[in-house]
Amino acid sequence: MVKEDSDPVEAKPVQRLEQSVEAGEEGIKAIDLLAQAVPLSRQKLKQAMDKGGVWLKKVRGGRRRLRRAKTLLQKGDVLELHYDAFIMASEAPAPELVADKNAYSVWFKPENMLSQGSKFADHCAITRWVEKNHTPRRAVYLVHRLDRAASGLMLLAHDQKTAAKLSKLFSARRIQKRYRVVVKGRFEEDLPLQITTPLDGKAAESSVLSACSGETQSELVVEIKTGRKHQIRRHLSELGWPVLGDKLYGEKSTQGSLMLKADYLSFVCPVSGVPVSYKPGES
Repeated sequence: MVKEDSDPVEAKPVQRLEQSVEAGEEGIKAIDLLAQAVPLSRQKLKQAMDKGGVWLKKVRGGRRRLRRAKTLLQKGDVLELHYDAFIMASEAPAPELVADKNAYSVWFKPENMLSQGSKFADHCAITRWVEKNHTPRRAVYLVHRLDRAASGLMLLAHDQKTAAKLSKLFSARRIQKRYRVVVKGRFEEDLPLQITTPLDGKAAESSVLSACSGETQSELVVEIKTGRKHQIRRHLSELGWPVLGDKLYGEKSTQGSLMLKADYLSFVCPVSGVPVSYKPGES
């Protein structure tokens, strides 16, 4: 067994590595098994665990992220390491609490923060940030998503029952979602403008409710009924109104932040049964 303080010598720093290793004996520590199998220092392996890049597949079934280096494994358990040096070094800005309702909370997600993690890491995701930093500490369940490049309001549930209720509200389109979007050009469409172009073979509905038009750009208030991937950005771009800062569906050479912000949520609280609404900066 590898000693606790021994590390492999990294002749050349590893930038990216994905590897699975099976426990061949009972009671081996997770950190020891990984240290035997991969050319990464224990410090980097522990960092990968803490940031969500190590997964445990139990011999008896089930798969989850593994964060504790000293977890004792059963024979046949499999550890999956997904390591990317660039992702490990990435940092995300902190979200801002808008409201804490115990069973759920409302946050303002800044741009460049993820809604959820990937197999490589989750430390830049709002779910993990809230799980680690919000007090009192509670479980965190994601019930909807917001693009990484976008900013705005997000709901997070803190128990499975509330998560299911909020997810049901989203599925039934009983949560009103409005966005402030800045597009290129002078917006001259008749309002309200209904956009119902299907996306990826699925129904998609966006409504431009109001517009403040300038000579070179316009600020729109957009409400969506469905939640397709990049829905607002795609709908507006297809009509000739690309969102400023959108390198995917607008000008590839565009500079600056994506000018899309989720700034209004309204629904009937699944806990109190009372209608509630939220805007940024109301905490």
